[in-house]
Amino acid sequence: MAADLRVTPALVIAGAELHERFSRSSGPGGQGVNTSDSRVELSFDVVNSASIPEWLRSRIVARLAYRLVGGVLTIAASEHRSQLANRQAARERLVALLRSASAPPPAKRRPTKPTRGSQERRLADKRRRADTKRNRRVGNDE
Repeated sequence: MAADLRVTPALVIAGAELHERFSRSSGPGGQGVNTSDSRVELSFDVVNSASIPEWLRSRIVARLAYRLVGGVLTIAASEHRSQLANRQAARERLVALLRSASAPPPAKRRPTKPTRGSQERRLADKRRRADTKRNRRVGNDE
């Protein structure tokens, strides 16, 4: 059985909720690629998970809606030659994805007024640009 997965201090995914599937991988490995099942597909049912609190589940589902198929999030890893390394890579990717999806939304920006100095600089630049364009006109006899 798989070990529990710590996403954040408050969110720990039970190992029983993770499902791994193994298949043959393409890529490096020579003749061993044809015989060993080193590719890992790690699946996690986000919608029906008992590990995720309801208030957090809605945030995660909303942010990962494009990745979910039937409420299940699937991560595939086949970049390493060994099954163990691919299992670890898939778990790390799942943790990173869930951590970013469960992060609280950023604080709202408080609108501020521009400073007097920035307004004066903007208007001075604007006058300078207008003078430059006025001097380019044909027939300007100032």
